[in-house]
Amino acid sequence: MKRIVLFCSLAAAAWSADLTGNWLSAAPSPNNDGTIRRTYFHLKQEGGKITGTIRAAQFFYAVMESTGGPDGFKLTVGMQDGPTERRAIYEGRLVGDELHVAQRRGETLLPEMTAHRVREGEGAKPARLPLPALHKVRDNGLARTPPMGWNSWNKFAGRVNDEVVRGVADAMARNGMKEAGYTYINIDDTWEGERDAQGNIQTNKKFPDMKALADYVHGKGLKLGIYSSPGPNTCAGYEGTYGHEEQDARTWAAWGIDYLKYDWCGARNIYSDAEMQAVYQKMGDALLATGRPIVFSLCQYGRADVWKWGPDVGGNLWRTTYDIRDNWESMAQIGFQQSELAQWAKPGHWNDPDMLEIGNGGMSETEYRTHMTLWSMLAAPLMAGNDVRDVPSSILEILTNREVIAINQDKAGKQGRRLAKSGDQEIWVRDLEGGDRAVALFNRGAAAAPATIDWTALGIKKAPAVVRDLWEHRDERFTSSVSVPGHGVVLLRLRAE
Repeated sequence: MKRIVLFCSLAAAAWSADLTGNWLSAAPSPNNDGTIRRTYFHLKQEGGKITGTIRAAQFFYAVMESTGGPDGFKLTVGMQDGPTERRAIYEGRLVGDELHVAQRRGETLLPEMTAHRVREGEGAKPARLPLPALHKVRDNGLARTPPMGWNSWNKFAGRVNDEVVRGVADAMARNGMKEAGYTYINIDDTWEGERDAQGNIQTNKKFPDMKALADYVHGKGLKLGIYSSPGPNTCAGYEGTYGHEEQDARTWAAWGIDYLKYDWCGARNIYSDAEMQAVYQKMGDALLATGRPIVFSLCQYGRADVWKWGPDVGGNLWRTTYDIRDNWESMAQIGFQQSELAQWAKPGHWNDPDMLEIGNGGMSETEYRTHMTLWSMLAAPLMAGNDVRDVPSSILEILTNREVIAINQDKAGKQGRRLAKSGDQEIWVRDLEGGDRAVALFNRGAAAAPATIDWTALGIKKAPAVVRDLWEHRDERFTSSVSVPGHGVVLLRLRAE
């Protein structure tokens, strides 16, 4: 009888030590900014089955599959992101009163987190807030040509700080970028701190005084931009604007902010793509209400045909693709798929195929010239993404080529389009103010190849006597064919007759 009692007691102890509960892992941000990264595990164990949710940064996952128990478990979790289902895998075990968990990415197990029980409801998804009825937001009158400037993310990501931004402002003011038209210095994600008792957003310790930083940038004859998300969290898991849209817009205006990049990320956990227009409209109204001219950049990766309603929410530009990477395949795939969107671009409202990677080292200078040419033909925003404090002269020459920039900044605001394609060879044309035309001869192949111009397709009876080569900075005599380097381009300006 005693053995039976002992066995029952041990069994009861084993089952009582289950995973059911609300667990929190809190650790300092790896970005050394004084913020805390929180991951919540809301789990329920019923025998050999584990259900529940995980909130990590911008993600709200639901447990889809589980194996194991307190001595060792594996959770496959997922969330719906528009048309895409995102999945992740977590593995862990219960050690005393602590939950030890790590996320698996492929064959790699990320560093282990230690979580402790917290009160029920902490870390739950915020309640859904109602959205306004749709209406047209008044045009703010900004960005009559595509915005030009610099953004921190491609080079610095979470390492951006006050010192970097001041150094970039110093460099752009002296290296010719400002004179070439690069105006905005945009701080991307990871500047955010917590909110104070009144709900006002604060900066983290990387940015001790955003107003002073804005004043410094303005003193250089430049403008300062910032980043946020309409969701509870940003892409990197920092504080978003959810429920504080008007309040945050007033804060940014008081700081002296001139540009907002507004990233969908965390909002997808609250709203559907069909509601995206109303979500962005709310911030468009809030920015206008501040009375400060703030460029409104919509970053939601081209979902929900944003180019059709972007101007209606006050947007000056809208992302048409997912994030660019610093390699030929990514840049070419993104850039060459933009032709069909040409009809939606106009002064004050631009298609945005993402930031420039020029100078970050993943492509050759020939490929970077193609990158610059294609974005200029597309009337795309030109946001440099390299470390402009220390930039080779050859890269600076690409970024500051005044003749190429003139194509990008042409006041007619007509986006270029693909005129012809034959294998790896593409010819693009852009109509310019005053009747001039830009013609770009692209070679997407790896080896040099001839490109033939069909002058009649351009509405020209015969080849013009002289055309301007904008990379060679000279007038040239052309007939109908020119050699284009592998992954390269020849960019011509045809003067009106």
